[in-house]
Amino acid sequence: MKIFTSTQIQELDKYTQEHEPIRSIDLMERAAKALAGVICERWPQSMSVVVFAGPGNNGGDALAVARLMAEQGYKVSAYLFNIHHALSSDCAANKQRLMGCKRLDSFTEISVNFDPPVLDEHTLVVDGLFGAGLNKPLSGGFSSLVKYINQCPAQVVSIDLPSGLMPEDNTYSIRANIIRANLTLTFQQKKLAMMFADNQPYLGELKVLDIRLSPEFIAQKDTPFRIAEESEMRAIVRRRDDFAHKGDMGNALIVAGSYGMSGAAILATRACLRSGVGKVTVLAPKRNYAVMQMAVPEAVMLLDHEEKHFSEAVDTEDFDALGIGPGLGRHESTAIAMIAQLRRAHCPAVVDADALNILANHRAWMQQLPKGVILTPHPKEFDRLSGIVSNGCYERLNKARELARQLQAYIVLKGHYSALCMPDGHVVFNPTGNAGMATAGSGDVLTGIITALLARGYSQEHACLLGMYLHGLAGDLAVKELGMESLIASDLVDWLPRAFRRLDDSSDNS
Repeated sequence: MKIFTSTQIQELDKYTQEHEPIRSIDLMERAAKALAGVICERWPQSMSVVVFAGPGNNGGDALAVARLMAEQGYKVSAYLFNIHHALSSDCAANKQRLMGCKRLDSFTEISVNFDPPVLDEHTLVVDGLFGAGLNKPLSGGFSSLVKYINQCPAQVVSIDLPSGLMPEDNTYSIRANIIRANLTLTFQQKKLAMMFADNQPYLGELKVLDIRLSPEFIAQKDTPFRIAEESEMRAIVRRRDDFAHKGDMGNALIVAGSYGMSGAAILATRACLRSGVGKVTVLAPKRNYAVMQMAVPEAVMLLDHEEKHFSEAVDTEDFDALGIGPGLGRHESTAIAMIAQLRRAHCPAVVDADALNILANHRAWMQQLPKGVILTPHPKEFDRLSGIVSNGCYERLNKARELARQLQAYIVLKGHYSALCMPDGHVVFNPTGNAGMATAGSGDVLTGIITALLARGYSQEHACLLGMYLHGLAGDLAVKELGMESLIASDLVDWLPRAFRRLDDSSDNS
């Protein structure tokens, strides 16, 4: 699913009107029917409905919803804010239609002063003040109204976007002046702002409504942002040849674990093995030998000469992929060995966890990373890598895009919607996963999965996309049985086989 900018959204609306063809007022009515259908399905007629409409097309949508809900038997009070006496043409047309609705409880047009109605727990607020066209923070009377709505116990459903939230960049938004919706009903596609953790408190539950905007425009228009889809992942998955042997399935090297942190190496190695690789070799300090042999007997052990930490790079000519970082520690000799290992890498590499922290402490070393390297930081790790704490998720994503371009690297910025930032500036968000995966070791599992896929011969782009998707899908499948509170990282490894089966069209998924 593509994610369009606010400018492209306007172009999509216009293209649909010209090529369907359909009048803008009729397209607005189509959208309003979709909105009213969901709202009427969710809330009973016993709820009092208060509709707040702004002067633009978002307000026109809201007025049309008010009319449709009144015709369905809801007690609806509508308030149209026309401070500057300048309604959009479709908003003005829907105002006239609403005023002709005999079943409407009340209609008030505000041009100067406003005495807000009581919004109690039996009230449903429909927020249609401002949508995707907003380009500056709310202020004045509108900010006061937003604060009033937010402090009331009423349920709130926002049309397209919660008023006050901008479709892309909210770095300098005034957070107190943004509607906190219980449900956001957006049109056709998600907006970029909806992918960021710091905007989730305002969106509530998010539902995308298909209002049949031009599929031709959507297919042809390029955008740097999109969301991965299951059909795409199914097409990426490689089928194992009937006569394959382990030599055909790739040989992965995992450099992970220090004394007391062997668990990270175990998780990464088990995930690697569960992701279809033919052979995994683990480079670990001597003290981790026994626990690794017992926990992962399928792995081949390669021992560092140090007892407790990784200290010496090894040749990678016999390996098809390298995963480095989980539980590695930050000993100075480990840091030197880590960058030496990456410089000597003759295969694609995944850099995670302590390897990222080492790079953050030696930022000049990043210029020595091989082209095509995969970095998998969580937000705090990325801020340490960039050297500056980001002012919100949008700014962090832009920094990650720029760093990916500079290094010609693939950066997986981990989160609820993990974002793959590619060297060409494109970003793909991963839709799978859940809050139960916010547990120690989840990132180590992802490292193992991506390393295995690289060893199998997937490109960096496909290994990252499929790795993120499978990682989150395993979490989603596990949560159905275990629940979020009890999920641990090893559960992700245990559910990986089911995640693979889900994407395998040839298997019986019943």
